[in-house]
Amino acid sequence: MRLSHQILSITLILAFFISPPAPADENGAALYAENCAVCHGNQGKGGVGVPLALPDFQYAVSDQFLERTIRRGRPGRVMPAFKNLSETQVRAIVRHIRSWAPGKPIRYPTIKVSGDPLKGRILYKKNCAACHGKNAKGGKGTGVTFSRPRDLPIIAPALNNQGFLYAASDQMIKATLMNGREGTPMVSFLKQGLREQDINDIVSFIRSFEKRAPIHAYREPGHDKLTVAYESPYGMKETIAALKRAIIGENFRIIRIQTLDSGLVKKAQEDHNKIIIYFCNFQLLNTALAVDPRVGLFLPCRITVVKRHGKVMVYALNPKHLSYLFNNDELNKLCDNMSKVYISIIEEATL
Repeated sequence: MRLSHQILSITLILAFFISPPAPADENGAALYAENCAVCHGNQGKGGVGVPLALPDFQYAVSDQFLERTIRRGRPGRVMPAFKNLSETQVRAIVRHIRSWAPGKPIRYPTIKVSGDPLKGRILYKKNCAACHGKNAKGGKGTGVTFSRPRDLPIIAPALNNQGFLYAASDQMIKATLMNGREGTPMVSFLKQGLREQDINDIVSFIRSFEKRAPIHAYREPGHDKLTVAYESPYGMKETIAALKRAIIGENFRIIRIQTLDSGLVKKAQEDHNKIIIYFCNFQLLNTALAVDPRVGLFLPCRITVVKRHGKVMVYALNPKHLSYLFNNDELNKLCDNMSKVYISIIEEATL
């Protein structure tokens, strides 16, 4: 008996040293803080992104919906696709999100909803388009700005979107329409007087987008230069004066002109061969902030003039390059237009 115990003990010890250690559990809180908190808030209460901690949201969505949303994102919207995260990391983030509402989420059957998409189209237009958009591409903007109250607690998601259609099952969409979602503008359409068959028709209409949902092939950074750069044929003073005239000519207001190192060194040590011009069109700024508050990365507008080795160079960050980071179709258009404005101003000033 003693010998058998000794053999068992030796076997267990050898197994401990020979077997590979179990992989450490990923830290979901740290991964969430690194990848998600900037938009959804440290405690999931929302911001640029929707609030994830709402119990009614948590109980209404499956783990698969959350995992697929993280993995695929929402092309053309603010939510990016986190393709760099491993499956283990994605599941760890979902577990952390679930910690805010410990109840069990609903498990939906995999049965497809059967309805009439043509009738659903009419019902969608009457009941859903006001929030989700006439083409179901979602509410405008991000749901929050830093300069004014948000119009709605949560901006309605895009339903005509490959990411949403990949993540959401028919039964989840149906349950949301039937029950609503407390804490959001989404109401119960059963309580609004629709029949269950009406809701089935709307679900079928939404699912029909899957065959024609727009494909957004975003180009990698580098498709446009990070900066717009021109050499000026004039000296520093003449170039700055020409830029001021061009800026005002494009209906922008000059906010201030300062050395690039202002505030970083003593005033007497400032380098007057490196000047930055701040300017703004407040109507454009107001429109852009309503679309996405992250425009603070490049607004108000800035042009830098640098004299080096006898040459005067004019630089500006290219919003068209930065727009790749935003994942927001409406803002991309603003970025494209702003890039054209920068080029127009600089070209006029350096011709």
